[in-house]
Amino acid sequence: MTGDNAKGTLHGYLREAREAIVWKLDGLSEYDVRRPLTPTCTNLLGLVKHLSIVEAWYFGKTFDRPFAEDLPWWDEGAEDQIDLWVTDAETRAEIVDRYRRVWLHADATINDLPTDAPGHVPWWPRPEVTLHTMLVHVLAETNRHAGHADILREQLDGAVGMRSDTSNVAEHDAAWWNALRDRIEVAAQTARS
Repeated sequence: MTGDNAKGTLHGYLREAREAIVWKLDGLSEYDVRRPLTPTCTNLLGLVKHLSIVEAWYFGKTFDRPFAEDLPWWDEGAEDQIDLWVTDAETRAEIVDRYRRVWLHADATINDLPTDAPGHVPWWPRPEVTLHTMLVHVLAETNRHAGHADILREQLDGAVGMRSDTSNVAEHDAAWWNALRDRIEVAAQTARS
């Protein structure tokens, strides 16, 4: 698969991954979308904030098509890790709306440029890239963080899958999942000995 077919396929998967990330926030409290759920402070709304920066940079500045809004957390001297958590002064709506505006900007770059369009990422070891490279990179990063969001959301309230309206996870009741968990735990304990 080459050219527009490859671009369309990658872009389609990116759109699905974006939506999966955003729906992970649905129905959760402000506290739950913001609170750090891992030792390295991973949190759901912080993932959305981070991905907005990723797309704004890689589909914006990389191709000399900067996102029009100021994203100060990528400025030199910005607080370390500020792109991965949301301050109390930032709202959920502000973060999600910005992410959606970044999508429009990124989609324009993806639609307007050919897959071999040259770009530049100054901190990469091989800084000369193409739109195809950026599509693959951003799709991989978005899906990686969608996996993080899957686990965080399941820990919070048990919600799983790629979308709220359908699940890509086998449907079983709690008893079935508990029995499977017990079986897996026994296998892990046995292998450890």
